[in-house]
Order: sequence, then structure tokens, then C-alpha cells
Amino acid sequence: MDRTSLTWKVTPDLLGVVDASGVFMDTNPAWFRTLGLLPEEIESRQFFDFLHPDDMSRTEAAFERVKHGQPVLQFENRYRHKDGSYRWLSWNAVPEGDRFYCNARDVTEAKRNAAHLADREQEARFREQFIAVLGHDLRNPLSAVGAALRLLENEPQSAKALEILALGRQSVTRMSALINDILDFARSRLGEGIDIARSESTDLRPVLSQTVEEIRLANPGTPVTESYSFADPVDCDTGRIAQLVSNLLSNAVTHGTPGKPVTVSAGDDGGDFVLSVANHGDPIPAEIMGLLFEPFTRSGTRESQNGLGLGLYIAQQIAAAHGGHLSVVSDEAQTVFSLRMPRS
Repeated sequence: MDRTSLTWKVTPDLLGVVDASGVFMDTNPAWFRTLGLLPEEIESRQFFDFLHPDDMSRTEAAFERVKHGQPVLQFENRYRHKDGSYRWLSWNAVPEGDRFYCNARDVTEAKRNAAHLADREQEARFREQFIAVLGHDLRNPLSAVGAALRLLENEPQSAKALEILALGRQSVTRMSALINDILDFARSRLGEGIDIARSESTDLRPVLSQTVEEIRLANPGTPVTESYSFADPVDCDTGRIAQLVSNLLSNAVTHGTPGKPVTVSAGDDGGDFVLSVANHGDPIPAEIMGLLFEPFTRSGTRESQNGLGLGLYIAQQIAAAHGGHLSVVSDEAQTVFSLRMPRS
């Protein structure tokens, strides 16, 4: 090789000439750019001196093939940088007489990208397995338990047994809600976001009223009022909006002043649908406000509170899936969670 040529000087590939004993006889400037090594630090030394110990035997075998007249193409090993780190190099080497001409390209970044891709693929497999466990291996047996309890309730039972069966069904309902929350979290955080199925023909008002009534029945000590002034239908996933409202209402009842009313309001504002849930109680502390929509956040919970702290996170994800936004304002008078989303 002509070391005075422009190619020898400017190519990013490491070029070198090695003798039969594996000693570098000549190297180009790319060695310094890639490995921080000057010619005098490389030449007159065997290439084995720079190898990663784990690559020694493979490289020795490849060198034997070259010495027997076989070219070596795209052979990868690790070479030590002057700073002690290692870089992956991809080699091509051909014999010519008693000398061996080689070039190497730095493929460290490609190796990292490949490793990252493998990690992502493994993560995707884990995500699918995790969601499958929640969606099938946990929910199906729980449904079977719920069905068995319902069958037992239809059989002649003592008053005490019926009371125990009712508690069992409540536990099944609560466990099912927890599993659904974790499943939604897994889909939104590990997958592609919470899925929604919009409908342009289903009225939202009766769905909201039914959701509010369920919260009333579960919390007879807290009055819940409704005020609706929007036009039906609203282009949305009514089931998901009901889930959002249920999460907000449960949060409002839990953290509101006992006996004070909780208000659910909904109306149209231009091309937007706006819904709010307001309660009375202590204002949300400033240090908590920024964490409200984070998953598994349960600040200031009471002993009787159930759940994993996913309710507000899931509500925010439902709002985002509808192209909307969930916000909160809290002061001494009241705390108001507001959903604003386009009607179509």
C-alpha cells in the first residue's frame, strides 16, 4: 500500500500490513482516530497485544486461515482503545506473499444498536406475556369464582352464609377492578396506549347518570349532584368515559369532606365537551399536585381506601386517547378535576 496516497490518509477504515508472525508492519492514521493509537504504539507489535481476551482463540484461528491462503471477510473482534475500553471491529484480510493486508471498520455502534433491539424485542415478549397473564390467567379464574358465588346465593342458605357470600362477591368485584386497572396500566405504559372504541350514535347522558348512581349506592353518606347541559350524542367511547368519571368520583368521595356534596357537571364549550367533578375538602398540597397523575400514587390515603393508585393515571390516559386533557384546580373552597376534549 502507498502510505502517501489520499485514500491511505483519509479513509475511516483501519488499514494495516501484518507479517507472518502477526506483527504490524504498517498502519494508517485511522488507527489513531478509532483507537487513539499512534503508529509507533502499534507497529512492531503483534495484533494479539490489542485483543480482548475472550476473542483471542477465534482470532488466532482466523489468522491461521489467512496464512493458509484463505481470505477472511467481515470477521469481528474487540480491540483495546488506548483509554482501556474496547471497540468492536469488522475485519477483512487477504494474503499476498508473506504479507497480509487487512482493513477494519468500527462497528461498535452497530453492535450497541443490535443489543438494544434485542432488549426491545425481549421487552415486547415480556409485555405480551404480562398482558396475557392479566387478561386470561387471572381474570378467567376470578370470573369462575364469581359465578360459583352467584350459584351458591341461589341455593338455600342461612342468613350468615348469605352474608359471607355477599362479602365474597364484593371481594371478587374489587379484585376484578384491580386487575382491570393493572391491565390498562400495562397497555398504556408497556404497549400502545389505552384502547378506545368511539361511537357517534350512543348517548352519553344515561351512561353518566348510571355511573353516578353506582357511586351513590356505594357511598350513601356522600350526596352526589349532577348538572348536564350538553347535546347528545358525543363522539366518544362511552364505556371509557364512564370509567374516567367513576375514577374521578371515587377519588372525590374518598378525599372530600364527609357529608359534603360532590358535583358532576358536563356541558358544551364551542367544539369541546367539558366535564368536571368537584368536591369540598382540604386543598391538594403543592408538592403532591405534580404527582397526581403518576401511576401508583396514593398520597394522603385513608385506611379504608382500596386500589393501587392508578385511578387518576388511567383517567388521564383515557382523556389523552380521546384527544383531550385532564386538569385539576384545588384551593380552600374546592378541588375540581376537569376533562376537556373535542366533541368529534
